[in-house]
Amino acid sequence: MGGGNPSNTIASEGDKEDNDDGYVEVSDPDSSSSTVHESRGPEQARRDRAHDEVLQLYSSMQVRIGTRSVAKDRIRRYKPGDWIEGVGGTARSDYEIPDTTTLLIIGPEGSGKSSLVNRISRAFEDDASAPDRAQVAYNWSVGMGTHYFKEYMIPRGSSAFCVYDTRGLSNDRSENLGLIKKWMTEGVRHGDLDLRSSDLSGEMRVRKTASQIGGRYRKRAVNFVIFVVDMTSVLKSMDARDKCYTDLVADAFSSPFLSFKDDKPVIVLTHGDELSRFDRARVRIHLGEVLGVPPTKQFFEIPDTDDWSTDLAIVEMLRHCLERADRNLPLKKTSPLEMWKTLDRAHSFEAWVLLLEVCLLCFTYMMIISKNPREKHVDWHSIRHLWLG
Repeated sequence: MGGGNPSNTIASEGDKEDNDDGYVEVSDPDSSSSTVHESRGPEQARRDRAHDEVLQLYSSMQVRIGTRSVAKDRIRRYKPGDWIEGVGGTARSDYEIPDTTTLLIIGPEGSGKSSLVNRISRAFEDDASAPDRAQVAYNWSVGMGTHYFKEYMIPRGSSAFCVYDTRGLSNDRSENLGLIKKWMTEGVRHGDLDLRSSDLSGEMRVRKTASQIGGRYRKRAVNFVIFVVDMTSVLKSMDARDKCYTDLVADAFSSPFLSFKDDKPVIVLTHGDELSRFDRARVRIHLGEVLGVPPTKQFFEIPDTDDWSTDLAIVEMLRHCLERADRNLPLKKTSPLEMWKTLDRAHSFEAWVLLLEVCLLCFTYMMIISKNPREKHVDWHSIRHLWLG
């Protein structure tokens, strides 16, 4: 997941300290003093406490490593609907359970979406030397990035869940929001071409012809979303007047079509291995404020490294996605008879009384018509006592 410039960090070299996880830590003289927190005002105090929590989260990774193998085995055994919660008296059989749970990966151009696919796949193959499944663009600015929807089963050969690699979001806000709406309402299909208004007409014709094969694959509804963000680009945006990158992320993330009830997408942060631990915490806190999500709960840093910390982040991220995908599955559409069966006794009695009254009215009408076939008019006012009781 290349890209970014380590020179964006604000700390001096003397403040840096190597850590076991391969990152660089920056000491923050204000981060450990609650007295200092309170003296800097409530808003800054809240931000400082969040900074402390993020740093503590980094420190706890070594403790959580023991849960990695257990969590990974659970994901390997996962089947759609495994983590359904029987709320409101519902059971697994009450839900529309897909054959394959579909996770959609979206994010700005060059954020590392295809590289993330390869990291996820490699984590479940336990083979660091396995070839990449997703093509990674060397320089996405020349137009060689992802143009077709690509479906990847995880683990390879399984049918339990898949991740979808998509073309990067552009700087056109309205175009991004339109695409997100289309993906989330119409579904996605392997091999379909993602054409944009900014594409060259000649390129569009060639690619459109080549994309016809996509129609042979099954279209899948999206069950949850993984939003990928480049940490180095966010840091540049924070430290510069040009906030285009952060604005792009915030606009797309705020689309209501990406949320499943109250559950917003997870945010995968890439290229963090190029930043100090202090700046990584800064980015998380800033994005948490901009996107309205807790910086310690919904962010997963997945760097461009093959080590236990990357593996742990991938496993925890997928567990989060799959649980929420199952939790937000729609209920099956019920027939009128099934709706009657689900009524409690009090409401059921009232419903039966109403049904009998309707039947009585219909019977009365038929009797009047049968006695006098020519009389098509019924004086409903004269028989109002039948339904008024």
